[in-house]
Amino acid sequence: MTGAGGSAARWGEEQRRAARKGLWRKLLAALGWSTAARRADALAARTRQGSLGEQWTAAALTRLPPGWHVLHDRRFPGPGRSNLDHLLVAPGGAGIVVIDSKKWHAGWRTRLVRGRVHCGGEDRHAQVEAVAGYARRVARLLGVPEVMVVPLVVVHGSSVDDGCLTARVHGWMGPVHVLGPDWLVPTLATAPRGPDARQGDALAERVAQVFPPYLGGA
Repeated sequence: MTGAGGSAARWGEEQRRAARKGLWRKLLAALGWSTAARRADALAARTRQGSLGEQWTAAALTRLPPGWHVLHDRRFPGPGRSNLDHLLVAPGGAGIVVIDSKKWHAGWRTRLVRGRVHCGGEDRHAQVEAVAGYARRVARLLGVPEVMVVPLVVVHGSSVDDGCLTARVHGWMGPVHVLGPDWLVPTLATAPRGPDARQGDALAERVAQVFPPYLGGA
């Protein structure tokens, strides 16, 4: 599987197969006696669901107006398997958007509780903090001011209160917006444009070089 969501689903399936590697593990898994296989199955199911969210976000981003550069499923340089769901460069290089796609429980509301993002009764603020951390790393690796990088979380499934939440994260100077998918393109379309389309092209080329496609765990 390639494109948006490919690495998440692929990694989950690799873990599921690894838990069944060898005759004895296959037998235990078939009998339902393998705790490792059950954990791997649950992980594979979660990553498949997460990859759907990434694919749905990617489909929405095709409706952006001309001038945007959109990259999906990019990896951070160096060891490890950290990846970015979506990296965008605004028209004219006016800014960089880091988007993390989520597929949360459709029967639960996503809302702020004492300033922290919750889905239903679960505190999901750590996932919002992670996206701010990604944005900080992107700014550092590209050598641009943090103010140029905008972190967004797009939530599929769960309804987001008022369509958009503004969350604050310790150590990040700006807000992290948590959006429902219907808000994504209208929000991005209001972004300012840089004065020169060539600057956007040059920045997008640099982003693609620094954050190559994710091709598997390292």
